[in-house]
Amino acid sequence: MAFSAVLRAFLILISLHYRKSSAQVDIAISDGPAPSPSFSSSPLVPALFVIGDSSVDCGTNNFLGTFARADRPPYGRDFDTHQPTGRFSNGRIPVDYLALRLGLPFVPNYLGLRGSVKDMIRGVNYASAGAGIIFSSGSELGQHISLTQQIQQVTDTFQQFTLSMGEEVASDLISKSVFYISMGTNDYIHYYLRNVSNVQTLYLPWRFNQFLAQTMKREIKNLYNDNVRKVVVMGLAPMGCAPYYLWMYPETNGECVDMINDMILEFNFEMRQMVEELAQELVGVRIIFCDAFQASMDIMENHDRYGFNVTAEACCGF
Repeated sequence: MAFSAVLRAFLILISLHYRKSSAQVDIAISDGPAPSPSFSSSPLVPALFVIGDSSVDCGTNNFLGTFARADRPPYGRDFDTHQPTGRFSNGRIPVDYLALRLGLPFVPNYLGLRGSVKDMIRGVNYASAGAGIIFSSGSELGQHISLTQQIQQVTDTFQQFTLSMGEEVASDLISKSVFYISMGTNDYIHYYLRNVSNVQTLYLPWRFNQFLAQTMKREIKNLYNDNVRKVVVMGLAPMGCAPYYLWMYPETNGECVDMINDMILEFNFEMRQMVEELAQELVGVRIIFCDAFQASMDIMENHDRYGFNVTAEACCGF
């Protein structure tokens, strides 16, 4: 199964060279948030940190002035609490499942923690719906926390860890933790495809993709400088198959919009290449690229196998 393949790659990454070598770390992480279902007292890694957009936002935008909010029904109706949490889903989101597979509790959102180190010790979710690799992507929706701003929040978190635990223990914790990055969709939906600032004239798709990949590369290097060593970079799903674009391009007769999917495939190629370059350049880093495009296509083309009846229409709206 496609999702299982992503999980396997993810678990292989975080298992490499992981040892709980510090008694101080063991003591510190035992003081984390309330356990989630299937929570383990012996997690595979100390913590999971999440950077991204609405695909992994678990409540950040509840604290922002924005139209991109998921704090009302039908969001959350199938979640563990059966209440809206800020997740853009009727139930759990991918990083919830990943956290559980790692033996960790659900990762809380940064803005809801008010800087409490004991609540951040098993991980933090910085993701914000509407955010993009480009600072202004999604700005027409209202407030959001961009990639650069999320990286700064990560740095602030590390500083709090250092003050609380000491530099050696904090650095060890960060180096053994996993950082999951899922971003880029809004740079198309709310920037390139809308031709903001006449970007399509200035940048052909391939050049735009290179710009995004190099920007992401720079931010991952910033994480590396903070002693981050385990990174998962998610590719983009086939946006040209989204119900909204099937409606926008009726001439496709319900087929995926190749023009958009071709741009996304090129984006994924650039991101994969960027990840491979970092794996060669950065000493001690364990970084992988997860192909969300092919996994999503597998679900759409074999929807019966995954329990879906309809894959070309949304439950509501577009």
